[in-house]
Parts: sequence; C-alpha cells; structure tokens
Amino acid sequence: MRNHEPAEPEAAIDMAPLIDIVFILLIFFMVTTTFVKDMKLDLERPKASSSVAASSKAIRLFIDRNGDTYMDGEPVRMWLIQSKLRDLLSTSSSKVILVVTDEGVPAGKLVEVIDQARLSGAESVGVATKKEAG
Repeated sequence: MRNHEPAEPEAAIDMAPLIDIVFILLIFFMVTTTFVKDMKLDLERPKASSSVAASSKAIRLFIDRNGDTYMDGEPVRMWLIQSKLRDLLSTSSSKVILVVTDEGVPAGKLVEVIDQARLSGAESVGVATKKEAG
C-alpha cells in the first residue's frame, strides 16, 4: 500500500513588498539629505592647525579677496547682513554661521562681518580655514 500524501506546495518568497520597502527607504534618504551650498569663488582660505569640521547645516557667508560679501550666491551689502541673517536664523534649526573668507581679506573687514553675524542672533560664528598639515 502506498501512502498518497498531497504534495507540499513549494515555498516562494514574494519580492514585491521587499522592492516597495527599498524604494520607500530610497525616497526617505533622498528627502532628508542636506546639501552644502558652496559658492564658486576662488578663495585661498587661511591656514590653521587647530581647525575642526564645521556643521553642514551652518549658514555660510563668503568674503572674496576684494572684500565683497556674498550670501546665498548673491552679493550683500554690509548694512543688510544683519537683517538677512536674522531672517535666515528664524527659519533655520541651526543657529551656526560660518564665514568663508580669503586669506588676503583685511582683519577689519572680517571682524565687521563676524560682528554683524553675532548681532543677528547667531549662537556660534566660525571662520572657515584650510587645515595645516603637520
């Protein structure tokens, strides 16, 4: 006598839910990624051996070698820096400002920009440098 048991169905893994989850994760990471907007100015940054990495969410101010100040890719006058930064800081989660300057910019100009940044309500103001090797 033979035992006629019904054949067990073959186990199969459905890939559709897995693919859906992968696409949802991809979209999530694309939306939450922040990009650093760096201007295309030819700046020779000052050197410092004690520099640390800056936050990618920091608001960036640029001072070129002629002493012109830029924010969000557009030139900005000294007397407008404080009000524009105050507007940006009110909507930003990070209250950090990074001043990216050329090595040849006079110290007076740099101090004036930093002063305007502090008066706008920033918690921290830093100057971008090029880390010195050795």
